[in-house]
Amino acid sequence: MTLTLPASYSTTPYPDILVSHHPPSSPTPTPIIIVTLNRPQAQNAFTDAMASSLSSLFPVLSLDPRVKCIVLTGSGTRAFCAGADLSSSPLDYSTDTPQTHRDGGGQVALAIHNCSKPVIAAITGSAVGVGITMTLPCSIRIVSENAKIGFVFARRGIVMEAASSFFLPRLVGWGKAVHLCTTGGVYRAGDKLFDGLFGEVLPQKRVLSRALEVAEEVVRNTSVVSTKLMRDLMWRGPKSAEATHLLDSKILLELFSGEDKKEGIDAFLEKRDANFEGTMERNAPSVWPWWELVDTKVPERVRDVKPKL
Repeated sequence: MTLTLPASYSTTPYPDILVSHHPPSSPTPTPIIIVTLNRPQAQNAFTDAMASSLSSLFPVLSLDPRVKCIVLTGSGTRAFCAGADLSSSPLDYSTDTPQTHRDGGGQVALAIHNCSKPVIAAITGSAVGVGITMTLPCSIRIVSENAKIGFVFARRGIVMEAASSFFLPRLVGWGKAVHLCTTGGVYRAGDKLFDGLFGEVLPQKRVLSRALEVAEEVVRNTSVVSTKLMRDLMWRGPKSAEATHLLDSKILLELFSGEDKKEGIDAFLEKRDANFEGTMERNAPSVWPWWELVDTKVPERVRDVKPKL
């Protein structure tokens, strides 16, 4: 099935989020797309509609060759995302079964994780629960120094979601990850427990502008194919240095004859900005994907299965 790309993201409606071009005056999609959680009256609390919008948008952005980098942020300054909305739309999974239930935060996290474009989280305010776990697959996280961050699941009687038990210990280390989840506490973004999680901790008014500066640097200087493959090598790489050596040798051999490698060398020698046009759809090496694929879709035959009495 052929994907139809929108003529404009800024005029395409997505419930509970805003999608805008950068600069916003552009009527057509730009290399940088800004995705904004847009429920400021509820501190951008996470809803099923928001989950659906994000998990459907990121695969489109991933395939859109006009888009090179994505900035994820939240409306207002008080909160990036206050976690799941437990007040106006309480969670109700009474009709789900183990075969059909899929965590909404996990669907968003995987959409970001699988996106071929770098995603930069501009965390302009506090982020709790899914509000912080959805950002863990992002390539870069820039946070307000005033933001409060909490992995509060033990205080709600549930467990980590959004595949965060996979991402968090790999980002901050097992000791700090277990500490954060055991206490369920809420800490300032600059706390040492978050060492390794945030690339920059800045005054609130600088967070989004700095994220856009980094996005512009990424777009101006890097190959989408290169950044995607390197993320996959780190997140999905082999289990030994020797196996990694064999794998990256195969990838490098193919990329050496690729269009982005030629453009990168030419731009360096000519002292100009590179114009990388490679995409994963056209230019991924033959060995990609090298990991075992896991299908997380709800099987059609159990979609309507009722829970046992």
